[in-house]
Amino acid sequence: MTTTSLRDLPLFAALADSQRILVAGAGGGFDILGGLPLALALRERGAEVFLANLTFVSSGFSLDAWLAPDVATVTPTTGGFAEYFPERTLARWLKIAGEPSTVYAFQRTGVRPLTEAYRALIAHHGIDAIVLVDGGTDILMRGDEAGLGTPEEDMLSLATVAGLAEVPVRLVVSIGFGIDAYHGVNHVQVLENLADLDADGAYLGAFSIPRASREGSLYLDAVAYAQENTPLRPSIVHGQIASAMLGVSGNVHFTERTHNSVLFVNPLMAMYFTATVEGLAARHLYLPELADTLTFGQITTIIGAFRDGLADRRIPRHFPH
Repeated sequence: MTTTSLRDLPLFAALADSQRILVAGAGGGFDILGGLPLALALRERGAEVFLANLTFVSSGFSLDAWLAPDVATVTPTTGGFAEYFPERTLARWLKIAGEPSTVYAFQRTGVRPLTEAYRALIAHHGIDAIVLVDGGTDILMRGDEAGLGTPEEDMLSLATVAGLAEVPVRLVVSIGFGIDAYHGVNHVQVLENLADLDADGAYLGAFSIPRASREGSLYLDAVAYAQENTPLRPSIVHGQIASAMLGVSGNVHFTERTHNSVLFVNPLMAMYFTATVEGLAARHLYLPELADTLTFGQITTIIGAFRDGLADRRIPRHFPH
């Protein structure tokens, strides 16, 4: 394990020699918003940073929007879509903020076609590092937990990037600790998984996004812009993260989408937890089975079959204190 100083955050130390970095939302929706503070910080340091997201938009792109099969270029002027289009919403905010305003949209396919799409973008921009961003913690699940959350999109992205050995630095960043409890994730088991990764030398620690920082302030502005411009489906994940950054805690709701849930907004939601892709993949129990998939439906089928055939699931525990 490389020795660093307490003054150096391991996430940034791991990316210190990377100059052309792809920050990609792993799970679709507004996941890419979770990577915005990191992208802004890396740009401030002098790296060239590109943004991408696994998209829920599957049709309507013009022919000239396609960089390659299964990866489209989204700009502030991209049109022809319904109200819910997170990649375009972010592109429009980036333009307002004076930042580079292209966001690439990966299609929800199988691992094999998504791998080719990633490789096309890697070649196009000379990418030398990839950071996958998950809004929530289900990307940290290895398969035998009591609940996996909503794993399909995250595992599609993780399996894809795990196969891109030609990219020297590949990391996963999780933000929104606790949010996936709504989908059955036991966060004691998240911590157990992080401890196992730490024992392997694959966990790069955690840190908060300060709201007083430039990156934190711009993130809060981007979340507010996205909520205002996506009124029918505001991001539950980033609404809670933004609330946590503003010092809100407890059962606090900002949208009717959560009115039947008991929330626990808390400062841990505004922290980045980081691991290496290689470390996550090495601990994973069914990820290799996804490598040859061609469609998203096959991802769902394989995960379901694995869970049905799992003899022992880890027993969930409550926090002991």
